Amino acid sequence: MPHTIWVLVELEDGAPVRSSLEVLGKAAKLGRAEAIVLGSAAAEVAPILGQYGAEKVYVHADATYDNYLTLPAVETVSALLQQHQPSLILLPTTYDLRDIAARLNIRNNLGLITDATDLMLDADGIKATVPWGGETIVTATLTQRGPGIVLTRPKAFAVEQFEGRNAEIEHINPSFSSAARTIKILETVVVKSEGPALEDAAVVVSGGRGLGKAENFQYVEDLAAVLDGAPGATRAIVDAGWLPYSYQVGQTGKTVKPTLYVAAGISGAIQHLAGMKGSKYIVAINKDEHAPIFSIADLGVIGDAVTILPQLTNEIKRRKA
Repeated sequence: MPHTIWVLVELEDGAPVRSSLEVLGKAAKLGRAEAIVLGSAAAEVAPILGQYGAEKVYVHADATYDNYLTLPAVETVSALLQQHQPSLILLPTTYDLRDIAARLNIRNNLGLITDATDLMLDADGIKATVPWGGETIVTATLTQRGPGIVLTRPKAFAVEQFEGRNAEIEHINPSFSSAARTIKILETVVVKSEGPALEDAAVVVSGGRGLGKAENFQYVEDLAAVLDGAPGATRAIVDAGWLPYSYQVGQTGKTVKPTLYVAAGISGAIQHLAGMKGSKYIVAINKDEHAPIFSIADLGVIGDAVTILPQLTNEIKRRKA
């Protein structure tokens, strides 16, 4: 019998988010993938999940999941667990799913592995590949019998297509306790930005402490704009208050895999490398010729990023003209 793997599919603007589809495809490669989709748009989304690997979809089209934070989903998945025993619950790492995974773990004593970049299932159970501290790779396992939860690192897997696969759809109708409605979403604030999203950009230009001061981050934004890319930042300058957290690339920020990654004034701490070393081409600009970033760069430029970035931007503008 193949392993049954559940994936809770998140929705955004009435469509499944990319990270959920990435994990759903991985689940389908490991065994029998079953999706759970909750929210007012769930019934419309469910039929398309077969083409992304799902063989079965549990559906509850109810706006409660849209209006209250995580707890209704925790109750629903917990109720499903009492009826069924999947081999694994596989989830991408997002704000909501991290919260849901932790609550499911405590309520159901499941066991939890986080930050996995790959995994396999065999007769001995789950074996997850987890980067540890940026340089060490470990294999993590769950020793208890029964379902476990694995949270995966963003962009660990590609979106897969399964042409001709039609998922069986089961409509469920769970009830909600009053406790599930204790955290209501009062307002959703969308931060407006220009250009591609950092996670999806083909070109990312990131800046670090080598820029010297917050005002110099404009050089990073200018180069990103002329390359039709997105600006990013290290944790150091985010913590310093130069930029909001949404710019942060690294182990505790966003994981990016662009075609081109330009690292300006970034030394290359292992925590930052963990979020961008999957880039196809890496260009590093740094005054310190011994900076660790040069060890993974395809092209290294030794010099002051504050001087080089505007010159590079102007040259690209000239050639485009």
